[in-house]
Amino acid sequence: MLKALRLTAVALLPLLLLLSLPAAAQNYPNRTVKLIVPFGAGGPADVYARVLAQHLSEETKQSFVVEDRPGAGSIIGTDAVAKSTPDGYTLLVMSNTHTTNESLLPNKPFQLMRDFVPVATINYSDLLMVVHPSVPAKTVKEFIDLAKKDPGKLNYASSGPGTPYHMAGELFKAMSGTNIVHVPHKASGDARNSTLAGTVQMMFDAVTTMSELAKAGQVRALGTTGVKRSELTPDLPTIAETVPGYEATIWIGVMAPKGTPKEVVTFLNSNINKVINKPEVKSAWLKQGAIPLVKTPEEFDDYLRKDIEKWANVVKVSGAKVQ
Repeated sequence: MLKALRLTAVALLPLLLLLSLPAAAQNYPNRTVKLIVPFGAGGPADVYARVLAQHLSEETKQSFVVEDRPGAGSIIGTDAVAKSTPDGYTLLVMSNTHTTNESLLPNKPFQLMRDFVPVATINYSDLLMVVHPSVPAKTVKEFIDLAKKDPGKLNYASSGPGTPYHMAGELFKAMSGTNIVHVPHKASGDARNSTLAGTVQMMFDAVTTMSELAKAGQVRALGTTGVKRSELTPDLPTIAETVPGYEATIWIGVMAPKGTPKEVVTFLNSNINKVINKPEVKSAWLKQGAIPLVKTPEEFDDYLRKDIEKWANVVKVSGAKVQ
C-alpha cells in the first residue's frame, strides 16, 4: 500500500509542478531579476541593458540588475544562463554574435534555439569602420588599396570570435578581396582601446559608441555599414558605396532559458516593449544612432532563425574561423 502511494506521488509530481507554474508566473517578479550580459562593460549590450534594467525596475517595482560576464566571444556568460533555473530571474542580453556562433562555433556547450526561448528585441544600429590616425587612408577605397599593396600587414580588432565586429571584418575582407589579420579581444572596450592606441590599425565598432571618438579625432571614420547613410554621420559614405552589397549591423535582444513559463515571457515582452516605446527612450536612442526594435516572442523567433541562416552563409563565403 505504502509503495503504491509513493508511486502515485511520483507520477503526480510533474503535473503538480505544471499546475504551480501559472501561480508562480502571476507573482512574477517578486525578487531581483538578473540581466546577464556576456560582453564587456561599455559595449552596446551593456549600455542598453542598463537602460532597460532601470526602466523595468521602475515599471515592475522590483530590481532588475545587469551583470557583465564577458569571455570566449560570449560563450561564458551565455552558458551560465543556459544552465540557470528557467524561472525568469536570470535572463540573457544577446546580440547577433549568438546567431553567428551557431555556425562559427558548432561545438559550444549550448544551442541557441534548443536551450533558450526568445523574449524581446531591443534595438539595432550601424557599425562604423574606423582606423587609427596614423593609417594613411582617408577613404574606404584608399584603405582597400593599402591592404592589397601589403597583404597581411594591416590588422583589425574585434571583441571576440563571432561578434558583429568580427563578422563585419570578415565580410569586408571577402567582399573587398583583401587580407587583413583579425586580432580578437576579450571585450569591445579592449578592442577599442587597442585601436585608439594604434596597436591595431582598424576596427568595426557600433556607431553608438564610436562616433564621438571619431568626431574628437581619436580615430578616423571611413564609412558606415548600413544600407544607407547614418543620420548620426550623414556626411560619411556607406561602405557599400565602395563595396556594393556590403551590409553589417549590430542588434540586441533578450532571451530566457528553455522552460521559462510562457506567462513570464509574455510579461517580460510586454514590459520591455513598453520601455522601448517610451518617447524619452526612443528619442535618446535615435540621437545615439540606435533604432528601437519591437517584436513579439514569435516574431523574434522567426527573426533569429533567419539571422542564423544569414550568418551561416557569411561564415561559409568568408571562410571565417575561430583563431
